Amino acid sequence: MSNYCADHIASLVQPDRVHRDVYEDPKLFNLEMDRIFGRSWVYVGHASQVPNPGDFFATRIGLQPVVMTRHSDGEIYVVYNRCAHRGVKVVNEECGNAGRFMCMYHGWTYDTNGDLDFVTQEEGYPNHKFEKARDGMGRVAQWGAHNGFVFANLSSSGPSLQDWLGENSGFLDDVAISAPDGRVEVSGGVHRYLFHGNWKMQVENLIDMYHPAYSHESSSAKSGQQFSRREGDKGGIQFFEKRGKVRSMDGLGTHALPHGHTWQGGLPPLENTSESHREYVALLEKKHGPDRTREILTKKRHNVIFYPNMAMQELNPHIRVIRPVAVNRTEIFIYPVKLCGAPDTMFRDQLVNLNRTHSPTSLVQTDDVEAFARAQEGMLASGNKWILLARDGPKETLPSGRIKTTGTSEEGMRNHYRAWLNYMCSGSPT
Repeated sequence: MSNYCADHIASLVQPDRVHRDVYEDPKLFNLEMDRIFGRSWVYVGHASQVPNPGDFFATRIGLQPVVMTRHSDGEIYVVYNRCAHRGVKVVNEECGNAGRFMCMYHGWTYDTNGDLDFVTQEEGYPNHKFEKARDGMGRVAQWGAHNGFVFANLSSSGPSLQDWLGENSGFLDDVAISAPDGRVEVSGGVHRYLFHGNWKMQVENLIDMYHPAYSHESSSAKSGQQFSRREGDKGGIQFFEKRGKVRSMDGLGTHALPHGHTWQGGLPPLENTSESHREYVALLEKKHGPDRTREILTKKRHNVIFYPNMAMQELNPHIRVIRPVAVNRTEIFIYPVKLCGAPDTMFRDQLVNLNRTHSPTSLVQTDDVEAFARAQEGMLASGNKWILLARDGPKETLPSGRIKTTGTSEEGMRNHYRAWLNYMCSGSPT
């Protein structure tokens, strides 16, 4: 582990800028894997991905392979993906169903809660008394769920899941209640791609409303309006008031929360004329009444970041998982979120539009990953070694600790680095 002292790390982050080392130093990256991904709550998956006993979903927390499973007792477990014998990764498939997990190296098997199930040729261990839990794959220190969204923590210390989620738990509630059946599923496949840049670039990008008109100009029409992101919407986001004059996104607002979480205010409501949307609204009104339905359909948040590794968007509901691979390599996973009880055609249209906006060859995502690659390369240039995060606007700090400011402010990114410093300098998940 790096022997960087807290004072040196603290010197890399100033109130309005950060040093380029935070994006390009491999030693800092390794420390992040230990002190941020190893000591914070991290999104793992959704309960709907493991609906039946024996179902599993393999993923990573930082660089550590783990498996989310549904055990025979009906409960979800999060276990390390590691054989207790020689350390071999046990589960190689990303998802599936298994009565037991078997290591391909020497055939040791494990129950779906991680406990040791069977040792091949056990007579060869005459002086070792095996114990199911101690000699199993090992369970992570903590895991829990909110409305089916499963988070895990490799550390036994720090805040509870609910305290860590804070006001972001309200967003997960809003997502669930927007489904006619009151629940959501993660289904419909996944977009998975790699970009050549540091993981923090993607986190920052999701709270950056300064860049869209410039990075994504090619995706807007001559009127200055972007394409529709949802079937039935009359138009999309208005980038320009007129050609050459950018329309400010400041009115959306930026919200910075404790623990590094952030969100943007909801986009202006768009008139949707599709038949499936009208059917969807009717289902909500039948359950909640017209007034409550109007509240549900008025989105308070756009991009919502659960720092450090997950973000969600409500306009076309999906989850984005950010998985660090190396200091200059990051994997992205895009999972559609299905509103259970809504018309099937609505979900099909949602998948089509996610292909248009968030696939690796989409009209939008290609711009962002190109920016990340150029940024990572630009960090190597001599000269100014600082990255400016000074853009700001009027602020209000609420009793909850949430800071509310303008939509194009870089307060959200500064908030990420306040959390980053806390983890990196103290090594404590407070």
